[in-house]
Amino acid sequence: MMDPTRLGVGVIGAGRVGPVLATALAGAGHALVGITRPSDGDTERVSGVIPGVQFFDAEDLVERSELVILAVPDDVLSDLVKGLALAGRWQSGHIVLHTSLRHGLDVLAPATQAGAIPVTLHPLMEFTGTSMDLATMKGAWAVVSAPAIATPIAEALAVEMGMEPLVISDSDREAITSASALATSFAATTIREAVDRLRAIGIDNPGMVLGPLVRSSVENTLRDVAGNDVELGNP
Repeated sequence: MMDPTRLGVGVIGAGRVGPVLATALAGAGHALVGITRPSDGDTERVSGVIPGVQFFDAEDLVERSELVILAVPDDVLSDLVKGLALAGRWQSGHIVLHTSLRHGLDVLAPATQAGAIPVTLHPLMEFTGTSMDLATMKGAWAVVSAPAIATPIAEALAVEMGMEPLVISDSDREAITSASALATSFAATTIREAVDRLRAIGIDNPGMVLGPLVRSSVENTLRDVAGNDVELGNP
């Protein structure tokens, strides 16, 4: 197996997630090969996050890279992996990593059958697609899964980007996905409703007014949950 301490990294997917992960891995000492062009054509946005980055099409990028990150929408992932397999681009020793929370390792089967090493890594955070995300990643958790032989690689990549690895089996993926969706959608829906009520009575900056309350409430709740976790862990 190739040395995972320094890899040539190619990123397919130039939305909010791909450029940030590329920057984080480059900052950890890996060699950034390049990234695919964004679907909206805004290469300046991507270059703003990764100065001097080179753009390639997906097939060329896979051929040039050792670690291939697939940061694409869930509904695109399967066809992308299959298409690259049909083109003969996956090679033995490739590490292929996707960032989807919904998909497990099975979606990478066409690459695995060609000898690639499959990994999943999904940061449990919301991305803005800017360099501000690098600070948010520090201390965030990353859901990772991989075959036993590759789990240390998956964990190391998460740690190098500043995150704590949360290793799961694919059988637990549905629970993680639903819990993440519940936490984020509930908060967003509630906050929007509260903002609308303040705006209705003429408050022009309801987000700023509610910000300290919401942040302190979330922090207190998480602190209480953490305290309960500690109590449950005691004999």
